[in-house]
Amino acid sequence: MTELDPGPSRSLPPPTENSYLKLRNEILAGGTDNPDGDTTAGGPRAFAGLAVIVGLLVLLGLWSGWALVFVLGLLICVFLHELGHFVTARLTGMKATQFFLFMGPKLWSFKRGETEYGVRAYPVGAFVRIIGMNNLDEVDPADEARAYRNKSYPRRLLVITAGSLMHMLIAVSLIATVFAVNGQRVESGRVGVGVADAGPAASAGLRDNDIIVSIDGVQPSTPEQFVAEIRSHQPKDVVHLVIDRDGRTLPFDVTLGSNPNPGETFGSAYLGVSSGEELVWSNAPVSHAVPDALRDLRSKSWETVTGVVRVLNPVTIWGHLAGTDDDPTTRPSTVIGISRATDDVGIQTGFAGVMLMLAYVNIFIGLFNMLPLLPFDGGHAAIATYERLRSRRGRKPYRADINKMVPVAMMTMVLLAFIFVSALYLDIVKT
Repeated sequence: MTELDPGPSRSLPPPTENSYLKLRNEILAGGTDNPDGDTTAGGPRAFAGLAVIVGLLVLLGLWSGWALVFVLGLLICVFLHELGHFVTARLTGMKATQFFLFMGPKLWSFKRGETEYGVRAYPVGAFVRIIGMNNLDEVDPADEARAYRNKSYPRRLLVITAGSLMHMLIAVSLIATVFAVNGQRVESGRVGVGVADAGPAASAGLRDNDIIVSIDGVQPSTPEQFVAEIRSHQPKDVVHLVIDRDGRTLPFDVTLGSNPNPGETFGSAYLGVSSGEELVWSNAPVSHAVPDALRDLRSKSWETVTGVVRVLNPVTIWGHLAGTDDDPTTRPSTVIGISRATDDVGIQTGFAGVMLMLAYVNIFIGLFNMLPLLPFDGGHAAIATYERLRSRRGRKPYRADINKMVPVAMMTMVLLAFIFVSALYLDIVKT
């Protein structure tokens, strides 16, 4: 998210004198305040902090090489997001005073020209400071012409949306590259399963990613057919499964249990697996890679919009916390959960699959970041649009009073904190 260079307030004490005002300025800015003034950072603290960050990445790599690939890719994408803001700000004549990776206290930095570049302590996000992003910011009169607020509406909109546009460009590039090299993931007409830790399937020896060849002689071609065949039986019935495991055909006799999950299927025949279409790589002409990637971007964007409504709402999240909702498609997740999923994707589909997953995460971040609420970039875009609509030709441009938006911004932060803590709990406790 883009950040501002707060400077001294016209009517309020400096943020460092009041923690509420400091928090307010950080939320309205979309990132970390500047507690260190104009001083650069380095020395033993920088070495220790950077060593800790590198150590965490090494530990992640030891746990899962695929998760490390994903996280490093995500860090690169975060950097490119901010680079989009920074480059467009410079091209449109705005003054950017800081470009930092991560948040929190400074670890290491250097100054080149009018901009300080560096790394901060908490490996979450990044920011670029642009002077004069709202009516509370006072800047040097000599720099007033280069303030964000004094640029034209098209220039402000370009700068504030550049981060999300960069995510979309990254997504299309990754998808098109995978399509050109590996082809696309298509349904094979066979059913694959994921096996619950405790259940009849696990007890019988079935494993994740086994492919169902037949059940009692019936060859299911869709997950729905497979589920219907299971439910046509009664608990304690024995079904004969033939599965394909890494090219080997294996038979299993499984005694069905009783479905323990509340709902319409409670007490019905239960195998203890989730099922889905097996996906395989299908080669396509290289010339189709970019058009197909753009179509994939469109469909995934729509899925993201509908998914945000379903997943990131307090009612759904509370259902997961209370145990009344076990639908994995509506469960929020953090980097911990995504890293676990990435490890599975990497094992099944290799580097190409991980890159596709990274592309889809970029689509989510790019769209989510455009929600018309502060501290998201979409909040700044909404303010710029509102100011443009309220301005009249021949008059002084209208400027919104950012202070009136603090309550909404605070409520947004509280909701985000609730979602993050809940998702973290679900990822750690209810894996």
